[in-house]
Amino acid sequence: MSSFDAVRENMKNCETAAGIMTSESVLALGKERNTRFIAVTSGKGGVGKTNIVANLSASLSELGKKVVVLDADFGLANLDVLLGLTPRYHLGHVLYGDKDLGEIIVQGPEGIQIIPASSGLHQMSELTLLQRNRLVDSFRRLDMDIDYFIIDTAAGVSRNVVHFLISASEVFVVSAPEPTAIVDAYAIIKIILAEDSEKPIRVIVNSVKSADDAYEVYCQINSVVKRFLNREIDYLGYVERDNHVQRAVKSQMLVTHCFPNAPSSQCFRNLARQIVRGEDQVFEGLVLEKLLNDWVN
Repeated sequence: MSSFDAVRENMKNCETAAGIMTSESVLALGKERNTRFIAVTSGKGGVGKTNIVANLSASLSELGKKVVVLDADFGLANLDVLLGLTPRYHLGHVLYGDKDLGEIIVQGPEGIQIIPASSGLHQMSELTLLQRNRLVDSFRRLDMDIDYFIIDTAAGVSRNVVHFLISASEVFVVSAPEPTAIVDAYAIIKIILAEDSEKPIRVIVNSVKSADDAYEVYCQINSVVKRFLNREIDYLGYVERDNHVQRAVKSQMLVTHCFPNAPSSQCFRNLARQIVRGEDQVFEGLVLEKLLNDWVN
């Protein structure tokens, strides 16, 4: 039996003896924080979601914002790989009681803080209630002044992904010009709105030739959402198709860092400015407590 399996078995034994936290006790664990919690999703893989998360986070940091990024792809994490980082510890060590959250956070480019997930651990893809409560406790004991907490969700619609999307104060859906990406973007929006019809949702269109092409993709998604779900979603912006992006990825660097004047880098900075302009908007539940309380219930 591996060390992870042994700890997991002990946790199962303790679950009955110690009981499960009530939502009231969870809420009592921490103080309110004025942080924007943004979940970034795509419905399908392969549309450049994690690359957008990384470059967008760095662009927000350049504007003087304190940014923490959670790699929430608990089974197939790749944010650290994208950035050329080799974390010694990951979220699995927190969930199994070996480390506190503050001990696993790594410094990323442009001052962003990254909470690395684990890769290749199947048991991380679906967390138990006790494990989620352990993570809640770790978040609440994390003493950080954060402007943006950005969650890079896994592709698909697993229980973990849906919990993050529903609990976050706002959701950014990344799409691409391909028909499959557009269909999957609509599918994930449908799932979100079925749980919370008022959830603020904004679309980012990646890898397009022009601003007009990007807006056309958004209009396709929005028209279907309006027709079948009786809602409209917002357009945040786009990232231009640019071979500098692929060159940066191969070098495990941010395109905004190694090619600051590239068309895609300018797009990322435009997106960051758009997000910061929206800081005067009031989003319901801009506190850590709501995200964590929703997640454990």
